[in-house]
Amino acid sequence: MEISISLPLGLGYKVNNSKMKEQLEAEVFCDPFPLMVINNFYNEKELKLIWKELDFYTEPNKLLDAEEYGGVVGYTNAKALLLDEIYKKSKDGKTNLRNISNILTVNRKLFYSGVLEEYAKIHDCVGLANKTNWDITKVRYYHDGEYYDPHTDSPFQFLAFSYFYREPKKFKGGDLEFPKYDFKLPCDNNSMVIFPGWVEHGVRKVKIKDSDYFDGWGRYAITSFFGCKDRKK
Repeated sequence: MEISISLPLGLGYKVNNSKMKEQLEAEVFCDPFPLMVINNFYNEKELKLIWKELDFYTEPNKLLDAEEYGGVVGYTNAKALLLDEIYKKSKDGKTNLRNISNILTVNRKLFYSGVLEEYAKIHDCVGLANKTNWDITKVRYYHDGEYYDPHTDSPFQFLAFSYFYREPKKFKGGDLEFPKYDFKLPCDNNSMVIFPGWVEHGVRKVKIKDSDYFDGWGRYAITSFFGCKDRKK
């Protein structure tokens, strides 16, 4: 069953030290698994910050192969970065280097805006989503001929994918697919998709003509892997 709900965003959320109040619309799928789709998730100020960092990572010798960033080796030829490995805390623990990254700063919106409180209401199996106390973030770029075969991210309780591309859109394909359920979703620009990590998913091959890899006309995805851990550990 699919229903539409209105999500009030901005509770406790700040960008550039300014409090944000926003209203977003989300589609909620209860079957065959708990899924939330939010279009136009980031506002214009946030998008500008995100694109500054995406443009930087698209330059030569920045993105890494699957075995170097923790991807499922043998399942994808798309390159990516694990941002948490780049922007770590300082050795003395006093300086949080995450603040250097626009993306790691802006994507706090997922955790502080009230979205996960709404997602947790969909089904008991995602009821802990709003109790999240850890996350990691990857940036991935798909250009011509690149894909991610169906797989599960079972070590992680929840996944949130945000999609970005330059407009007018030049590529075809790149849909998010759920083959076991005969279901797919388009990767709409500035949309976010949230679902459990145990759900098998993949990315259909991207096709793009007359575009150099480093021009950045392919499909970008920012993925948050998140969940709950024992705070005592």
